[in-house]
Amino acid sequence: MSDATPLPLYAIGLGSNRRHVRHGDPRRVLLAALAALESDDIEPVDASAIVASAPLGPSRRRYANAVALVASPLSPPEMLERLKAIEPAFGRRTGRRWGARTLDLDILLWSGGTWSDAELTVPHPAMAERDFVLGPLTAVAPQWRHPLFGLTIRQLRARLMRAKPVDPAASAH
Repeated sequence: MSDATPLPLYAIGLGSNRRHVRHGDPRRVLLAALAALESDDIEPVDASAIVASAPLGPSRRRYANAVALVASPLSPPEMLERLKAIEPAFGRRTGRRWGARTLDLDILLWSGGTWSDAELTVPHPAMAERDFVLGPLTAVAPQWRHPLFGLTIRQLRARLMRAKPVDPAASAH
């Protein structure tokens, strides 16, 4: 059946900054999570290299981050439900925002465009401000256009990495 409509694609962000008793360090947690994503209705397409990044918020532990591209007939809410079912299997506990976590899985992009309801917003609202997302995403989907900004992932990353003007008043001290 070569005329089959291709399955929708998702870009899934993966992050970890805590060891897991069975899987080990955060890098190994992400490798195990990539394997856990694969199922009858989630087909891995590509995955970025795992990168290290500084934490956001109060956590002091560095993160391991990656992006996976997967093909799936699941709707965005169904995909979110699947991701949220995987996280606790890796020891994720609900709790403090920005705290240390064994595994964090986020839907970054969906080839269907945008989605918004009480539980989920796609594209991920903060992805364009985070190099730990855009770097790995550029490696696997540089030409994917952000459905709201109209820019490719490569363009968004270039914009984020562009040197920011220095405030002369701040540098005078």
